[in-house]
Amino acid sequence: MIISQTSGVPIYQQIADSFRSDILEGRVKEGDYLPSIRGLARDLKISVITTMKAYEQLAEEGLVTAVQGKGYVVNAQDGNMLKEQHMRKVEEGLMQAITSARIAGMTEKELVDTLKVLLTLKEN
Repeated sequence: MIISQTSGVPIYQQIADSFRSDILEGRVKEGDYLPSIRGLARDLKISVITTMKAYEQLAEEGLVTAVQGKGYVVNAQDGNMLKEQHMRKVEEGLMQAITSARIAGMTEKELVDTLKVLLTLKEN
């Protein structure tokens, strides 16, 4: 996990985002335990409170559950929730692309054509 002190994104949010991606993309599976709060804080050279805040955020989202004396375990992921999470990422990416296209002065047709070309390249 890479944490940036200068990104403008709070460290706890970077940690939560990283674990969220790992969980939703299947790199961390149901029943796996996240690293201990103290261990992760030590490894990243950050406060235990910062790590705790990230884990609590993931717990609030229902991605993990605190297990007394053992740490945080990854919950089973609902397929519909996973799809919704990925759709939200796609929407965010497309909104950024639309904003960039407007700044660049692209027409709607140019933007759609560019997307079609990129989709074709990805298939090959």
